[in-house]
Amino acid sequence: DLHTLLGKYESSKHMFVFSSDESEYLQSVRGFEPFQPHDDEKNEDQHIRILLHGPVGHGKSSFINSVNSVLQGRMTGRALADACGKSFTKKYKTYKITKEEDGTFYPFVFNDIMGLEKDQGVCEEDIKLAMMGHVRDGYTVKDDPYYNTNPSLSDKAHVLVCVVSANEVHLLNHDAMKKMRNVRLEASDMGIPQMAILTNIDEVCPEVNADLRNVYKSQFVKKTGSKSLGIPLNYIFPVKNYHSEITPNDDLEMLILMALRQIINFGKDFARPLPLHHTICNLN
Repeated sequence: DLHTLLGKYESSKHMFVFSSDESEYLQSVRGFEPFQPHDDEKNEDQHIRILLHGPVGHGKSSFINSVNSVLQGRMTGRALADACGKSFTKKYKTYKITKEEDGTFYPFVFNDIMGLEKDQGVCEEDIKLAMMGHVRDGYTVKDDPYYNTNPSLSDKAHVLVCVVSANEVHLLNHDAMKKMRNVRLEASDMGIPQMAILTNIDEVCPEVNADLRNVYKSQFVKKTGSKSLGIPLNYIFPVKNYHSEITPNDDLEMLILMALRQIINFGKDFARPLPLHHTICNLN
């Protein structure tokens, strides 16, 4: 019947995604070209700035490490991560990823900020300042010497990524959910694209735990992320970060690369908006 055919189509479609050559995604990321700055904007680094935010212990630092491991082709651990439930990131920090072939950097950077937690952690205003580019590495409070009074285009966030653990999203308290929603509203007002990374997907679904290739067929993973976060499904990317693994895992890395490619494309679209006349033509 129709439902059976659709089910087979969905299964084959997502199996095709995983059977695709991983090198295609890897080359897409490695060949990524940064935006060109506008004439009236000072921009020396020419990179896409990816701002990560989310609750404490949900995998922000681990995601950075996983991306770095995928691109380096070996296990790495630059961003300190902790599993005790308290924020291990104490200051605003920028992570650049080195291209091993020539020692230069990839044209995108990650910014890790202290996690959201009840009665402490990063506040909404600090995340807003980071999105606006008013924050330098080492920033802790608004009036300290790391406050950037005159941000360039390169200092500003080009894409906002909420990182949430699939096995803990339903445990988030009202205060944390409210903070995340307020941050998303601020980003929307600034026109900054947003997406979510759903970590620990293997811990919430037995089928996914058995085979990561089942992730896009898991209704549990889809509904858990979208309903809890209020973010459209096509803006939520389920991943499994490197955690206990000591050798590379192709299926894990495919999910990381799929998410990363969309992140940098979103950032590039924001940094290079369509010309006004082109937008008007499309509207007509």
